[in-house]
Amino acid sequence: MLIPVILSGGAGTRLWPVSRRAHPKPFMRLASGKTLAESTMDRALSVASSVETLTVTGRDYYFLTRDLYQESASQGRHHFVLEPEGRNTAPAIAAAAHWIVHQHGPDALMLVLPADHLIRDMVAFDKAVAAATELAADDWLTCLGVTPTHAETGFGYIRAGNANGPASRIIEAFVEKPDQDTARRYYESGQYLWNGGMFCFKASAILKAMAELAPDIATAVRRCWEASQQDAEPMELDPESFARVRAESIDFAVMEKASRRAVVPVDCGWSDIGSWQAISDLYETDALGNRVQGEGVLVDSRNTFVQGEKRLIAAVGVDNLVIVDTGDAVLVASRDRAQEVKSVVDELTRQEHESAVYHRTVHRPWGSYTVLEDAADCKVKRLVVRPGGVLSLQRHQHRSEHWTVVSGRATVRVGDEEFELGANQTVQIPAGSLHRLENRGEENVHIIEVQTGHYFGEDDIERLEDIYGRA
Repeated sequence: MLIPVILSGGAGTRLWPVSRRAHPKPFMRLASGKTLAESTMDRALSVASSVETLTVTGRDYYFLTRDLYQESASQGRHHFVLEPEGRNTAPAIAAAAHWIVHQHGPDALMLVLPADHLIRDMVAFDKAVAAATELAADDWLTCLGVTPTHAETGFGYIRAGNANGPASRIIEAFVEKPDQDTARRYYESGQYLWNGGMFCFKASAILKAMAELAPDIATAVRRCWEASQQDAEPMELDPESFARVRAESIDFAVMEKASRRAVVPVDCGWSDIGSWQAISDLYETDALGNRVQGEGVLVDSRNTFVQGEKRLIAAVGVDNLVIVDTGDAVLVASRDRAQEVKSVVDELTRQEHESAVYHRTVHRPWGSYTVLEDAADCKVKRLVVRPGGVLSLQRHQHRSEHWTVVSGRATVRVGDEEFELGANQTVQIPAGSLHRLENRGEENVHIIEVQTGHYFGEDDIERLEDIYGRA
């Protein structure tokens, strides 16, 4: 049995302002209309020997990922292992391997796929996975190595050795990201493949290799697994014991030191979508090399990528730029320096600016809210609460709230009183009052929330009860 394991984490800071910590790269919607996470799920189900998948992600991303899977066309049984915090790929893969052994036995195979990569040639990908599966069944730790299309300094490389059957080669070494001259030599030699972070092995084989080569990680993850509720759905790793796990990549922890390792070369139109340069390459150009997603007018401009969500973007006489507008933030960068966008996020984080973390629209387990106004003396939001959605029982010390129902019917609790509100009805919630809102109907409830006071941060939420486990 082959179980796809999707690793979904990381902030994707090089793709700010679209990718942010609370809504990272896997949830970016591309030109196809699908998010990277949906595309990865489709790819996983196309090669699996069952309709079962396992996603390892952070607890903060669970509800968003679950809802995305449910809303997409992907038909399968989607299971989750939730990490209390990111500890890189080695602990995530070890935890997934324990789950697979527990559910399907030690000989079950796992196909590890990052959630935020793109593959265009599914025929070539399927063929490579079939070859990797055969090797994994024979206890090889197997990588899918991407055939390079140019000298790239942003990826790690795999040096391939002698043939290991008709479709694979022995791995001689893993190589870190090179400088430009070294990358050119790698590309021209034909011996090197890009390391795309895609692996296939028996669950028992990777656990055995980890016990031999990274025993501290293996022991810590095993103890964490034993301390967790193993049959829960989703399965949450025990926070206290997981905090003792050393953060490390699977490359450093195991693959660079393992003896029985192989690589299957694959030319499948792979991209890690790691920069705005890579995003722009997904779109067709005009005669002057410009690419536009959304509404854009470019006059006497060349080699420029424009992406806007709600506003018209106009540019005159520019060359070789990336311009991205998300409504609450605008990025303007040279295409040649698109990899440096991370430094913007670092500075925003240093300033504790909300745009490093949140979009204007923030997704929650119960629905979403959009910030309409954020001033010193008030904050206005539009809440959308899906059927069955329940806000936590909470209170605030620094602000009062005024809710107006725009559409739908809401069940509201303020203090010890519970009542229903319909369209055009309102309720005032004084600071310090316990309150909660619930949608017991069959259509979305839309609320305008006006906050007044002197502080409106999300940390002024004291949750006493929460059906989503956030209290």
